[in-house]
Amino acid sequence: MPVWGLLPKQGDIVSAAPKRSSLPGFGLSMGLTLTWLSLLILIPLAGLFVKTADLSLSQFLDTVTSNRTLHALRISFGLAFAAALVNLVAGLIIVWALVRYRFPGRRLFDAIVDIPFALPTAVAGIALTTLFAQNGWLGAPLASLGIKVAFTPLGIFLAMVFIGIPFVVRTVQPVLIDLDVEIEEAAACLGASRWQTITRVIIPSLTPAILTGFALAFARAVGEYGSVIFIAGNLPNVSEIAPLLIVIRLSEFRYADATAIAVVMLVFSFLIIFVLNRLQRWAQTRALAVS
Repeated sequence: MPVWGLLPKQGDIVSAAPKRSSLPGFGLSMGLTLTWLSLLILIPLAGLFVKTADLSLSQFLDTVTSNRTLHALRISFGLAFAAALVNLVAGLIIVWALVRYRFPGRRLFDAIVDIPFALPTAVAGIALTTLFAQNGWLGAPLASLGIKVAFTPLGIFLAMVFIGIPFVVRTVQPVLIDLDVEIEEAAACLGASRWQTITRVIIPSLTPAILTGFALAFARAVGEYGSVIFIAGNLPNVSEIAPLLIVIRLSEFRYADATAIAVVMLVFSFLIIFVLNRLQRWAQTRALAVS
């Protein structure tokens, strides 16, 4: 029988072998990913809910709606949000100066931005407290004006700004570097003013990175402990943050109460970050549609 008689004719259906991924090892990689994700994140978070289940619904509500708890949550979330907003504006200004201009000491200033990353949080808290105490270098002039920083919510706010500024800078900086200056020049050639170029060309391109930096700065500030407790004063219903209240409940062996507060923080943080992520996705989709 001729060999060509065994070949498939035109119109015949030939079963193709399943395509293999160009990157082998997906099963092993996914298994390791899920394992580490479970061990480091999912199981500890599940433990919070399991321990909180020791409380009845009325006990849970009494714990999370007490005046001390509500005030601590307002301090943590409110000041973290305000600090993230300040970091958003200040971070954009810093990024613009570091990327768009050349000046003596630029690399030094660029390295200084990373100090909150490398500095231990306790050291940062002690340094800020010493600096803004009533007899400190900055605290004394402010005290003469009637402004008290250390051991007040204002001190907490400054500590949150300090530890959050690198997240905005390092998130937006590479995107601004990749943004071609010729785009700004083209907008100027078309008659756009400087303000129109910033609001209609630069900011829309940076919006996804801006939202990411804001979310990272906010998340870091909400859970910050070491750099805050030294400058906060830790007065109940005055300058007590939620993470410190959780530590206090643990030291009192009230583990279920501590996990109840932690669950509330976890849920609110997740909802806020989820909304920010959706806004980031919307901004990316809109930027792609415009381009």
